[in-house]
Parts: sequence; structure tokens; C-alpha cells
Amino acid sequence: MSSITKVALAGATGNLGPAILDGLLNAGFEVTVLTRKSSNHSFPPSVTAVSVEYDSLDSLTNALKGQEAVISALPYTANPAEVTTHLLLVEAAAKAHVKRFIPSEFGTDTLNEKTRNLPVFAGKVAVQDALKKEAATGGMTYTILCTGPFLDWGMNVGFIMNLKGKSISLLDGGDRLFSATSLPTIGKATAAVLKQLERTKNRAVYVHETATTLKKLAAMAKHATGADGWEENVVSIDEQLEIAWAELKKDQPNPDNFVYNFLRAGIWGEGFGGHFSRPDNELLGIKEMSDAELQDLVSSLAK
Repeated sequence: MSSITKVALAGATGNLGPAILDGLLNAGFEVTVLTRKSSNHSFPPSVTAVSVEYDSLDSLTNALKGQEAVISALPYTANPAEVTTHLLLVEAAAKAHVKRFIPSEFGTDTLNEKTRNLPVFAGKVAVQDALKKEAATGGMTYTILCTGPFLDWGMNVGFIMNLKGKSISLLDGGDRLFSATSLPTIGKATAAVLKQLERTKNRAVYVHETATTLKKLAAMAKHATGADGWEENVVSIDEQLEIAWAELKKDQPNPDNFVYNFLRAGIWGEGFGGHFSRPDNELLGIKEMSDAELQDLVSSLAK
């Protein structure tokens, strides 16, 4: 497969998008950002911004003509309409004869059977099926990039632990290894996929910056902030899943009562593949953090 220079990025302004944009620019790619007509975001001078209608196949196809790769960092929520947007982007990329598509994964191992059966990942599974169908025709190829939870973001917003509030939920006791990667490193890994087209073709690629435990992170957080005032709660993943499944049976289920329960199960639940035992770090040039480097990150985020 020939090399790629022109890359289109959808979702450049969310939690992850800016890091992917930086990774692409640092790697020397020519980047076009897809924006909504209502967007007023600004980008570096070297970036081309193209306004699109995400509900229009024609609009997306026209915007992607001449692009060699498409990366989606668009979000998934409980809104079914967003799945349609993701699928339209895949269809448009195929019609525009794009060589490689990297879907909006960047997290849990959705190739794991237990994980892919969780309702919150139904949209990602649907996109995977669409990409496999396109690849089977010999046209557009794809790469699914699994990174584990966003390490820095997850500690900043309280998803992995609440550093500022000094609290952490030790899921199933907090001793289970899980893979995680910081936003800048995810951006670097995404760009590296496009430098390794043949070896990342039509498969899942796994990368992590650390494989750690919640207990270990809690100890590092206490080292950074002092042990006084910390609250640790042991939480059962099975109980969280029971609550989530029960909520979904209601006539009007509340996403607050099931989305994060399912997401946590995919990361910290037993048998859900949250720990990548054989990551592709060497292929993508990603270095794992030492304990000292992980402690430095935790300490910097705790300030």
C-alpha cells in the first residue's frame, strides 16, 4: 500500500480531537478538519477547515474527495442519531475512495466478546461491521485503535479517580490490571498507524502507556497529595451491571444510571479485556511509562 499524506479529521475539537490533530501535524501530515457550519473554532494556519453537514452523505463525500485517510474522533452518546452520523462518514469515505479509515474507538477493547455485547458499544460494533464490509470488497481499509481509558483526562474529570476531591472507587477491589494511555500519546499512536499501513491493515491495534491498577494509582495520589482526607469505596462491577441492565428495562431509562456502569465494566470488569497483554507499542513507537513517570503525571495533575 502506498504512503498517505492527506488526512481528514472529524471531531477535532472534543476531548481527544486536539491531541490527534497535534499528533498528525507533528508527524508531517496534511490535515483537513471537518467542521459543522455553526463552528467558530480556529485551527493552526497549516490546517484546512471544511464545513460539512454530518447528516448529508453528499456533503461528507464531497468534503472527503482527495483525502487518503479519515480519522473520526466524533463522540458516541446514548443518542441513536449519532450512530447514523458515524455510519454516514464511513459510507462517504468509501465513496470518496479513501484508503484508510480509523473509527472513533480509542478506548476499550471492543473486539472482546463480553465488551462488544455491552449496549454502550453497539454503535462502535455497527461501525466495525460497516468497515469490515467495505474492506471485504477490496476497497477501503481500516484500523481499530484500542488505547484503554484516557489516563490524564480520566484523572482530571474524576472518571478514573477524583484527585482534587480525594476519592476513588476501587472497582472489584482495585487490584485488576488495566491499560491506559494519555491524550498526547493517543495522538502520536494514531499518526503512527498511518505510517505503518500494511502492518495495521484491517485489524485492531492495541497500545497502552501504562498497565496499572486503581490501588496503585490511589497510592500514587496519596503520595502526591498526602494521605489525609482520602475516601476509598470498594464497588462491585457485577452490582453495577445489575443496576445498568435494570435501568435499561425501564420505559425511559436514564443514561446516568447505565452508561458509566457499562463503561467501567469494559475497563475494569473480569474477562472484558481491559488489560492489553500484548500491545503493539513497539510497532507504533510508543514507550511505556516507568513507575516514576506515572507518579510524576499523577503529581502534576494533583496540583
